[in-house]
Amino acid sequence: SGNYYNQGEIRKKELEQSCCVLGIPASDVTVIDHRDLPDDPAVEWDTQLLATLVLKHIEAKNINLVVTFDAGGVSGHANHISLYTAVRYSVCSLLWGPPWAVQGCRVLVLESVNLFRKYISFLDVLISCLLPRDALFILTEEETEQAKRAMRCHRSQLLWFRLLYLLFSRYLVVNSLRLL
Repeated sequence: SGNYYNQGEIRKKELEQSCCVLGIPASDVTVIDHRDLPDDPAVEWDTQLLATLVLKHIEAKNINLVVTFDAGGVSGHANHISLYTAVRYSVCSLLWGPPWAVQGCRVLVLESVNLFRKYISFLDVLISCLLPRDALFILTEEETEQAKRAMRCHRSQLLWFRLLYLLFSRYLVVNSLRLL
């Protein structure tokens, strides 16, 4: 629930506002507040528990595309890495691959890049176009501004380094992904 600084309720509201900016209805937002899944950048979550919760959400919402972090978690955040591990576990162990195809659900993994590439904004488009990947999303100027508006909804998290992220992050302009 985003309660690392005891701001869980605030962060839930910020998430709903951010999703609204992105056109995601509140009815499609699920916030999990589970004692075994604390919001803590140093805590690895239980893979089986998280995989079960993710699969439950996918089935309940009839989701056909999951986009998740890669093994680097984009920022090295242990919770982000745990999410990747749980989704990977779901695909490889629980579902053995083919049932995802039967359900029509695909998984795309967001590529973590080095610090230099992470903060060169639109200049990373040139690099990303040359490197192998399964999907490449290049946002229009309008989409980038929408993403920035959505990020600004998370006021409780807008520390100085995240403000730099809003100005220079390549993830607000270009995202390279691979199929899991």
